[in-house]
Amino acid sequence: MTEKHTEQYEVVVVGGGAAGLSAALVLGRARRRTLVIDAGEPRNAPAAHMQGYLSRDGMPPAEFLAVGREEIARYGVDLVRDRAVDVERGDDFALTLADGRHVHARRLVIATGLKDELPDVPGVAERFGRDVLHCPYCHGWEVRDQAFGVLATTVLSVHQALMVSQWSKDVTFFLHEIAESDLSDDDVRRLAAAGVKVVPGAVAGPVIEDDRLTGVRLADGTTHAREVLFVAPRAIPQTDLLERLGADFQETPFGSYPVVDPTGLTSVPGVWAVGNAMGFSEQVVNAAAGGYRAGAFINGELLLADLDATP
Repeated sequence: MTEKHTEQYEVVVVGGGAAGLSAALVLGRARRRTLVIDAGEPRNAPAAHMQGYLSRDGMPPAEFLAVGREEIARYGVDLVRDRAVDVERGDDFALTLADGRHVHARRLVIATGLKDELPDVPGVAERFGRDVLHCPYCHGWEVRDQAFGVLATTVLSVHQALMVSQWSKDVTFFLHEIAESDLSDDDVRRLAAAGVKVVPGAVAGPVIEDDRLTGVRLADGTTHAREVLFVAPRAIPQTDLLERLGADFQETPFGSYPVVDPTGLTSVPGVWAVGNAMGFSEQVVNAAAGGYRAGAFINGELLLADLDATP
């Protein structure tokens, strides 16, 4: 891993997760002067393993990122452990880092991801990534056939309760912050068809015994035996730099995300958004693919721009 920088780059990638490293790998192999700015806060850090990535299924996220950093270094890509705190657009893009340094780039890749804001329920954050989980595609196989609980935060949690029933036939849906009257007729019918038990009332927190989840306690003191609790964190896209550049955004059920074309190009010429910086549902394999696509397109665009500028 190369931890240095020069002032001028062809491409700066902000974010050192799967999307950012993948874009940097393509650009490095295309002989583009590329810098990755990595704040070191990957979304999947709480998870012991990542799943569903062909040939990397079960690989620890930290190991995956370490291998990616080694790979980009082979092709001369620079990496700095820092945070981009500001950006200005002129003849190129001028970025200010948290330590006060400035770097310039002809093109930008924003791969800053998102943060998960967990429900404000005591004990949930401490167990997140262990037996308090979010994504059944990420962890469902590992906890299959156990007793599931699903903590509702909005009516969208109904979808999560239905989804996890694919991995267990013992699912209890704790309404918590929603009322039974918030459920539509279709919600009620589907939950019943899936065999999901619906329990009204606020949740006080998980019950932990011998460092494992054994139940869910309601505010009224009653306890329901459970082994796994699924929650739906509120996704907070890390898109400050895109906002500073005046990118267009669109509202989705999961937050506000930049408008992008199929390559990840935003409404700001020369700026791409990839991975969870452009969408909520990008898994690691999707993020890596999106970074690859953006990197290849950026290289081609720079090539044509330089050729067209040649007298």
